[in-house]
Amino acid sequence: MEDEFPKKRNIRPTEKSNLPIVTLLVLVLLVLAMLYVGYEYISDSSSNSGELTSVVVDSTLEESAVSETISDEPEAAEDEPEKKKAEPEKKPEKEKKPAISASSLGGEQITHTVQSGETLSSIASRYNLQTETLQGLNPSVSDIKSGITKLKIQVQAVHTVGPGDVLRVVASKYNVSKEAIMKANAKTRDFSERGEKLIIPFSNRR
Repeated sequence: MEDEFPKKRNIRPTEKSNLPIVTLLVLVLLVLAMLYVGYEYISDSSSNSGELTSVVVDSTLEESAVSETISDEPEAAEDEPEKKKAEPEKKPEKEKKPAISASSLGGEQITHTVQSGETLSSIASRYNLQTETLQGLNPSVSDIKSGITKLKIQVQAVHTVGPGDVLRVVASKYNVSKEAIMKANAKTRDFSERGEKLIIPFSNRR
C-alpha cells in the first residue's frame, strides 16, 4: 500500500558559481583595453602625420651651413701659399727678342764694333735706327762689350767718295741731311777724302 504521502524526490541542489560573471568581466576589460590601445595608436599616427606636414626649416641650421661655407674659403686661401711653396719656383725665361730680317729694311748691312761708352741706344741713334730694330737685327746679343761685341747694322748705302763729292752733295744725292752722314761716320768736320767710304743712314728712322 502506497504511502499516503508520497515521498519528495531528491531535488538537485543548484550550484551557485561566480565563474560566468568573472569571465564576462574579463572579456569586458579586454575589449576596453583593446579599444584604448587602438585609440592611442590612431591618435599617435595622426599626431605624427601632423608633425611631418608642419615641419618648419630651422633657420639656425641654414645659418650654420652658410657660416661653414664662408669659413671654408679662408682655409682654401691659406692652403694656396703652401701649394706655391711646394711647387718648385720656375726661373723666369729670358725674353726672346723678335728677329728682324735685313731684307725687310732694305739697304746694305755693315758691321759695327762696339766702342767704349757706347750703348745699344746710342748706336741705334747714330745710324738713325730704333733700339728695337737694332736688337731685332742682333737677337743673340744680350750684353755688349767694348772692342769685342760686333753688331749688324742696316744702312741705306755705303758710298765711295769720288771727285767733287763733298758731304753736301752726297747728302742731297741720298736725300738725307749732311749732319746725319757726319753722325753716322763719326765726323766732327765737314770734310771727306777721295776714295773714302761713307755710311749713308736711312732718311727716316727705322
